[in-house]
Amino acid sequence: MSALGNSGVEVGSLGLGTAPLANLFTEVTDEQAHLAVDTAWQQGIRYFDTAPHYGIGLSERRLGAALRDRPRAEYTISTKVGRRLEPVETVTGDDLANGFAVPATLRRVWDFSADGIRRTLDASLERLGLDHVDVVYLHDPDDHAEQAFREGYPTLEKLRAEGVVGAIGAGMNQAEMLTRFVQDTDVDVVLCAGRYTLLDQSALAELLPSAVARGKSVVIGGAFNSGLLADPKPDATYNYAQASAELLDRALRMKTVAEHHGITLRAAALAFCAAHPAVASVLVGARSAAEVRDCAEQFTTVVPAAFWQELRDTGLLSTDAPVPT
Repeated sequence: MSALGNSGVEVGSLGLGTAPLANLFTEVTDEQAHLAVDTAWQQGIRYFDTAPHYGIGLSERRLGAALRDRPRAEYTISTKVGRRLEPVETVTGDDLANGFAVPATLRRVWDFSADGIRRTLDASLERLGLDHVDVVYLHDPDDHAEQAFREGYPTLEKLRAEGVVGAIGAGMNQAEMLTRFVQDTDVDVVLCAGRYTLLDQSALAELLPSAVARGKSVVIGGAFNSGLLADPKPDATYNYAQASAELLDRALRMKTVAEHHGITLRAAALAFCAAHPAVASVLVGARSAAEVRDCAEQFTTVVPAAFWQELRDTGLLSTDAPVPT
Protein backbone atom coordinates (compact mmCIF):
# COMPACT_ATOMS: atom_id res chain seq x y z
CA MET A 1 0.00 0.00 0.00
CA SER A 2 1.14 3.53 -0.80
CA ALA A 3 -0.11 6.80 0.70
CA LEU A 4 -1.33 9.41 -1.78
CA GLY A 5 0.93 12.39 -1.20
CA ASN A 6 0.65 13.46 2.42
CA SER A 7 -3.04 12.61 2.67
CA GLY A 8 -2.89 9.37 4.61
CA VAL A 9 -5.21 7.77 2.04
CA GLU A 10 -3.63 4.51 0.90
CA VAL A 11 -3.99 2.58 -2.34
CA GLY A 12 -2.66 -0.75 -3.51
CA SER A 13 -0.22 -0.94 -6.39
CA LEU A 14 -2.98 -2.40 -8.61
CA GLY A 15 -6.45 -0.90 -8.75
CA LEU A 16 -9.65 -1.58 -10.69
CA GLY A 17 -11.02 1.03 -13.06
CA THR A 18 -14.75 0.52 -13.49
CA ALA A 19 -15.66 2.26 -16.76
CA PRO A 20 -15.89 -1.15 -18.53
CA LEU A 21 -18.37 -2.32 -15.88
CA ALA A 22 -20.69 0.50 -16.99
CA ASN A 23 -21.26 -0.94 -20.48
CA LEU A 24 -18.30 0.76 -22.12
CA PHE A 25 -18.99 0.10 -25.84
CA THR A 26 -20.79 -3.18 -25.09
CA GLU A 27 -23.23 -4.42 -22.50
CA VAL A 28 -22.20 -6.04 -19.23
CA THR A 29 -24.85 -7.52 -16.94
CA ASP A 30 -25.25 -6.62 -13.29
CA GLU A 31 -24.15 -10.14 -12.40
CA GLN A 32 -21.00 -9.95 -14.54
CA ALA A 33 -20.07 -6.60 -13.04
CA HIS A 34 -20.63 -7.88 -9.50
CA LEU A 35 -18.53 -10.97 -10.20
CA ALA A 36 -15.72 -8.84 -11.62
CA VAL A 37 -15.57 -6.76 -8.43
CA ASP A 38 -15.76 -9.91 -6.28
CA THR A 39 -12.88 -11.40 -8.26
CA ALA A 40 -10.84 -8.23 -7.84
CA TRP A 41 -11.38 -8.50 -4.09
CA GLN A 42 -10.29 -12.14 -4.12
CA GLN A 43 -7.15 -11.11 -6.00
CA GLY A 44 -6.27 -8.61 -3.28
CA ILE A 45 -7.36 -5.46 -5.10
CA ARG A 46 -8.61 -2.82 -2.66
CA TYR A 47 -8.57 0.36 -4.76
CA PHE A 48 -11.57 1.04 -7.01
CA ASP A 49 -11.99 4.04 -9.31
CA THR A 50 -15.29 5.26 -10.74
CA ALA A 51 -17.00 8.40 -12.08
CA PRO A 52 -20.49 9.73 -12.84
CA HIS A 53 -19.46 9.90 -16.51
CA TYR A 54 -19.10 6.12 -16.72
CA GLY A 55 -22.46 4.87 -17.96
CA ILE A 56 -24.11 8.09 -16.68
CA GLY A 57 -24.04 6.76 -13.12
CA LEU A 58 -24.15 3.03 -13.82
CA SER A 59 -20.54 2.42 -12.76
CA GLU A 60 -21.10 4.04 -9.36
CA ARG A 61 -24.33 2.13 -8.76
CA ARG A 62 -22.80 -1.21 -9.69
CA LEU A 63 -19.61 -0.63 -7.72
CA GLY A 64 -21.53 0.47 -4.65
CA ALA A 65 -23.76 -2.60 -4.82
CA ALA A 66 -20.81 -4.96 -5.25
CA LEU A 67 -18.95 -3.49 -2.26
CA ARG A 68 -21.96 -3.03 0.00
CA ASP A 69 -21.17 -5.97 2.27
CA ARG A 70 -17.41 -5.34 2.37
CA PRO A 71 -15.84 -3.64 5.42
CA ARG A 72 -15.65 0.06 4.51
CA ALA A 73 -12.29 0.56 6.18
CA GLU A 74 -10.70 -2.12 4.00
CA TYR A 75 -11.01 -0.46 0.58
CA THR A 76 -10.37 2.87 -1.11
CA ILE A 77 -12.77 4.47 -3.60
CA SER A 78 -12.12 7.40 -5.90
CA THR A 79 -14.75 9.18 -7.95
CA LYS A 80 -14.77 12.34 -10.02
CA VAL A 81 -16.49 15.70 -10.37
CA GLY A 82 -16.93 18.11 -13.25
CA ARG A 83 -19.70 16.38 -15.17
CA ARG A 84 -23.00 16.89 -13.38
CA LEU A 85 -25.83 14.51 -14.36
CA GLU A 86 -29.30 15.85 -15.10
CA PRO A 87 -32.47 13.97 -16.14
CA VAL A 88 -33.76 14.39 -19.68
CA GLU A 89 -37.40 15.03 -20.44
CA THR A 90 -37.64 12.34 -23.09
CA VAL A 91 -35.37 9.33 -23.57
CA THR A 92 -34.71 9.14 -27.30
CA GLY A 93 -31.87 6.64 -27.57
CA ASP A 94 -28.68 5.34 -26.04
CA ASP A 95 -25.46 6.90 -24.77
CA LEU A 96 -23.14 5.24 -27.31
CA ALA A 97 -22.11 8.64 -28.66
CA ASN A 98 -20.32 9.00 -25.33
CA GLY A 99 -19.10 5.40 -25.42
CA PHE A 100 -21.62 3.67 -23.16
CA ALA A 101 -24.32 1.16 -24.14
CA VAL A 102 -26.96 2.48 -21.73
CA PRO A 103 -30.27 4.31 -22.24
CA ALA A 104 -29.71 8.07 -22.37
CA THR A 105 -31.87 8.78 -19.31
CA LEU A 106 -29.50 11.46 -18.07
CA ARG A 107 -27.35 14.11 -19.69
CA ARG A 108 -23.93 15.38 -18.66
CA VAL A 109 -23.43 19.06 -17.88
CA TRP A 110 -19.89 20.40 -17.55
CA ASP A 111 -19.77 22.09 -14.15
CA PHE A 112 -16.63 22.86 -12.16
CA SER A 113 -18.39 25.47 -9.99
CA ALA A 114 -18.36 25.16 -6.22
CA ASP A 115 -22.08 24.37 -6.12
CA GLY A 116 -21.82 21.97 -9.04
CA ILE A 117 -19.01 20.01 -7.45
CA ARG A 118 -20.80 19.62 -4.13
CA ARG A 119 -24.03 18.57 -5.87
CA THR A 120 -22.17 16.11 -8.08
CA LEU A 121 -20.37 14.56 -5.13
CA ASP A 122 -23.60 14.27 -3.12
CA ALA A 123 -25.23 12.45 -6.05
CA SER A 124 -22.23 10.12 -6.36
CA LEU A 125 -22.42 9.23 -2.66
CA GLU A 126 -26.11 8.41 -3.10
CA ARG A 127 -25.43 6.13 -6.08
CA LEU A 128 -22.55 4.44 -4.27
CA GLY A 129 -24.55 4.06 -1.07
CA LEU A 130 -21.69 5.57 0.96
CA ASP A 131 -21.27 8.45 3.39
CA HIS A 132 -17.82 9.34 2.03
CA VAL A 133 -15.33 8.60 -0.69
CA ASP A 134 -11.59 8.58 -0.17
CA VAL A 135 -10.40 10.44 -3.27
CA VAL A 136 -12.08 12.98 -5.55
CA TYR A 137 -10.62 14.00 -8.91
CA LEU A 138 -11.56 16.93 -11.14
CA HIS A 139 -12.51 14.99 -14.27
CA ASP A 140 -11.15 16.09 -17.66
CA PRO A 141 -11.07 19.87 -17.12
CA ASP A 142 -9.20 20.32 -20.45
CA ASP A 143 -11.58 22.91 -21.88
CA HIS A 144 -12.59 24.34 -18.49
CA ALA A 145 -9.23 25.25 -16.99
CA GLU A 146 -10.22 28.70 -15.77
CA GLN A 147 -13.23 27.49 -13.79
CA ALA A 148 -11.45 24.34 -12.63
CA PHE A 149 -8.57 26.28 -11.09
CA ARG A 150 -10.64 29.26 -9.87
CA GLU A 151 -13.63 27.39 -8.41
CA GLY A 152 -13.24 23.62 -8.73
CA TYR A 153 -9.90 23.11 -7.08
CA PRO A 154 -10.56 25.45 -4.10
CA THR A 155 -13.82 23.60 -3.49
CA LEU A 156 -11.96 20.30 -3.31
CA GLU A 157 -9.55 21.91 -0.82
CA LYS A 158 -12.51 22.88 1.35
CA LEU A 159 -14.01 19.39 1.12
CA ARG A 160 -10.68 17.93 2.22
CA ALA A 161 -10.42 20.40 5.11
CA GLU A 162 -13.98 19.52 6.15
CA GLY A 163 -13.06 15.82 6.19
CA VAL A 164 -15.61 15.00 3.49
CA VAL A 165 -12.83 13.49 1.36
CA GLY A 166 -9.36 12.31 2.26
CA ALA A 167 -7.38 13.14 -0.89
CA ILE A 168 -7.96 15.43 -3.87
CA GLY A 169 -6.59 15.73 -7.37
CA ALA A 170 -7.36 15.79 -11.08
CA GLY A 171 -7.75 13.03 -13.65
CA MET A 172 -7.02 13.61 -17.34
CA ASN A 173 -5.81 12.09 -20.58
CA GLN A 174 -3.01 14.63 -20.87
CA ALA A 175 0.12 15.40 -18.87
CA GLU A 176 0.50 19.15 -19.36
CA MET A 177 -2.40 20.43 -17.25
CA LEU A 178 -1.80 17.72 -14.66
CA THR A 179 1.72 19.12 -14.32
CA ARG A 180 0.18 22.52 -13.58
CA PHE A 181 -1.98 20.97 -10.84
CA VAL A 182 1.09 19.32 -9.31
CA GLN A 183 3.22 22.47 -9.50
CA ASP A 184 0.67 25.18 -8.67
CA THR A 185 -1.79 23.59 -6.23
CA ASP A 186 -1.80 21.37 -3.16
CA VAL A 187 -3.32 18.28 -4.77
CA ASP A 188 -2.41 14.95 -3.22
CA VAL A 189 -2.58 12.92 -6.43
CA VAL A 190 -3.24 13.12 -10.15
CA LEU A 191 -4.66 10.38 -12.36
CA CYS A 192 -2.84 10.30 -15.69
CA ALA A 193 -4.53 8.12 -18.32
CA GLY A 194 -2.66 6.87 -21.37
CA ARG A 195 0.27 9.27 -21.16
CA TYR A 196 2.70 6.96 -19.43
CA THR A 197 2.76 3.66 -21.26
CA LEU A 198 5.12 1.60 -23.38
CA LEU A 199 3.85 3.57 -26.39
CA ASP A 200 3.53 7.08 -24.92
CA GLN A 201 5.87 8.48 -22.29
CA SER A 202 4.88 12.14 -22.55
CA ALA A 203 4.30 12.25 -18.77
CA LEU A 204 8.00 11.55 -18.28
CA ALA A 205 9.06 15.02 -19.42
CA GLU A 206 7.59 17.11 -16.59
CA LEU A 207 4.67 15.50 -14.78
CA LEU A 208 6.38 12.54 -13.14
CA PRO A 209 9.58 14.39 -12.12
CA SER A 210 7.47 17.25 -10.72
CA ALA A 211 5.40 14.80 -8.68
CA VAL A 212 8.53 13.23 -7.19
CA ALA A 213 10.05 16.63 -6.41
CA ARG A 214 6.90 17.84 -4.63
CA GLY A 215 5.95 14.63 -2.85
CA LYS A 216 2.77 14.14 -4.87
CA SER A 217 1.44 10.81 -6.11
CA VAL A 218 0.45 9.70 -9.60
CA VAL A 219 -2.10 7.03 -10.44
CA ILE A 220 -1.69 5.62 -13.95
CA GLY A 221 -4.70 4.67 -16.03
CA GLY A 222 -4.85 3.42 -19.61
CA ALA A 223 -1.79 1.20 -19.28
CA PHE A 224 -2.84 -0.64 -22.44
CA ASN A 225 -3.74 2.59 -24.32
CA SER A 226 -7.35 1.30 -24.55
CA GLY A 227 -6.41 -2.06 -26.03
CA LEU A 228 -3.43 -1.97 -28.37
CA LEU A 229 -0.92 -3.04 -25.71
CA ALA A 230 -3.24 -5.75 -24.40
CA ASP A 231 -3.67 -7.47 -27.75
CA PRO A 232 -2.00 -5.85 -30.76
CA LYS A 233 -3.90 -6.79 -33.91
CA PRO A 234 -5.20 -4.91 -36.97
CA ASP A 235 -8.50 -3.84 -35.39
CA ALA A 236 -6.99 -2.93 -32.00
CA THR A 237 -7.78 0.47 -30.53
CA TYR A 238 -5.36 3.13 -29.34
CA ASN A 239 -6.85 5.91 -27.22
CA TYR A 240 -10.33 4.60 -28.17
CA ALA A 241 -9.79 4.90 -31.93
CA GLN A 242 -8.38 2.41 -34.42
CA ALA A 243 -4.61 2.19 -34.02
CA SER A 244 -2.44 3.52 -36.82
CA ALA A 245 -0.30 1.12 -38.83
CA GLU A 246 2.84 2.64 -37.31
CA LEU A 247 1.67 2.15 -33.71
CA LEU A 248 0.41 -1.36 -34.48
CA ASP A 249 3.81 -2.27 -35.92
CA ARG A 250 5.57 -0.90 -32.83
CA ALA A 251 3.27 -2.84 -30.48
CA LEU A 252 3.73 -6.04 -32.49
CA ARG A 253 7.51 -5.67 -32.32
CA MET A 254 7.25 -5.27 -28.54
CA LYS A 255 5.03 -8.32 -28.34
CA THR A 256 7.63 -10.37 -30.25
CA VAL A 257 10.34 -9.29 -27.81
CA ALA A 258 8.08 -10.16 -24.87
CA GLU A 259 7.38 -13.64 -26.23
CA HIS A 260 11.10 -14.14 -26.83
CA HIS A 261 11.61 -13.57 -23.09
CA GLY A 262 8.73 -15.79 -22.04
CA ILE A 263 6.29 -13.12 -20.92
CA THR A 264 3.25 -11.33 -22.32
CA LEU A 265 3.15 -7.76 -23.55
CA ARG A 266 0.40 -7.15 -21.00
CA ALA A 267 2.76 -8.04 -18.15
CA ALA A 268 5.42 -5.74 -19.52
CA ALA A 269 2.95 -2.88 -20.01
CA LEU A 270 1.76 -3.06 -16.40
CA ALA A 271 5.25 -3.49 -14.97
CA PHE A 272 6.51 -0.47 -16.90
CA CYS A 273 3.78 1.82 -15.54
CA ALA A 274 4.37 0.72 -11.96
CA ALA A 275 8.15 1.17 -12.06
CA HIS A 276 8.33 4.96 -11.86
CA PRO A 277 8.85 6.21 -8.27
CA ALA A 278 6.03 8.76 -8.60
CA VAL A 279 3.46 6.05 -9.35
CA ALA A 280 1.37 4.89 -6.40
CA SER A 281 -1.06 2.67 -8.31
CA VAL A 282 -1.88 1.36 -11.78
CA LEU A 283 -5.56 1.09 -12.69
CA VAL A 284 -6.73 -1.69 -14.99
CA GLY A 285 -10.11 -1.62 -16.68
CA ALA A 286 -11.73 -5.05 -16.89
CA ARG A 287 -15.24 -6.08 -17.86
CA SER A 288 -15.24 -9.67 -16.58
CA ALA A 289 -13.93 -11.89 -13.83
CA ALA A 290 -11.59 -13.56 -16.32
CA GLU A 291 -10.07 -10.22 -17.36
CA VAL A 292 -9.60 -9.23 -13.72
CA ARG A 293 -7.82 -12.50 -12.95
CA ASP A 294 -5.61 -12.10 -16.00
CA CYS A 295 -4.62 -8.55 -15.07
CA ALA A 296 -3.79 -9.58 -11.52
CA GLU A 297 -1.71 -12.50 -12.80
CA GLN A 298 0.13 -10.35 -15.34
CA PHE A 299 0.82 -7.69 -12.72
CA THR A 300 2.67 -10.19 -10.53
CA THR A 301 4.76 -11.54 -13.42
CA VAL A 302 8.48 -10.86 -13.08
CA VAL A 303 9.72 -9.22 -16.28
CA PRO A 304 13.35 -10.17 -17.06
CA ALA A 305 15.92 -7.37 -17.16
CA ALA A 306 17.00 -8.67 -20.58
CA PHE A 307 13.56 -7.78 -21.96
CA TRP A 308 13.97 -4.11 -21.04
CA GLN A 309 17.49 -4.08 -22.39
CA GLU A 310 16.35 -5.48 -25.73
CA LEU A 311 13.59 -2.85 -25.98
CA ARG A 312 16.20 -0.16 -25.45
CA ASP A 313 18.73 -1.72 -27.79
CA THR A 314 16.14 -1.85 -30.58
CA GLY A 315 14.92 1.72 -29.99
CA LEU A 316 11.51 0.58 -28.79
CA LEU A 317 11.93 2.22 -25.36
CA SER A 318 13.60 5.43 -24.28
CA THR A 319 16.71 5.07 -22.15
CA ASP A 320 15.29 7.80 -19.86
CA ALA A 321 12.33 5.75 -18.68
CA PRO A 322 12.88 3.81 -15.44
CA VAL A 323 12.17 0.08 -15.57
CA PRO A 324 11.66 -2.50 -12.81
CA THR A 325 14.79 -3.71 -11.06
